[in-house]
Amino acid sequence: MIRWLLTTFVALMVLSACWPWLRKIGIGRLPGDFTVRIFGREYSFPFMSTVLLSILLSFIARAL
Repeated sequence: MIRWLLTTFVALMVLSACWPWLRKIGIGRLPGDFTVRIFGREYSFPFMSTVLLSILLSFIARAL
């Protein structure tokens, strides 16, 4: 349980650090991705991008 929690935390840190670069290539701007602006801050909820990336990583993992 702790291993999965740590893995999720590290993955979130890496993705949040790479977020500006990922937005340039289109991740986070797909239909199904939501962005909410509250009090001058922008919060992104990339639901469709998450599904797309998980399918892509699943195919890569099966190929290896």
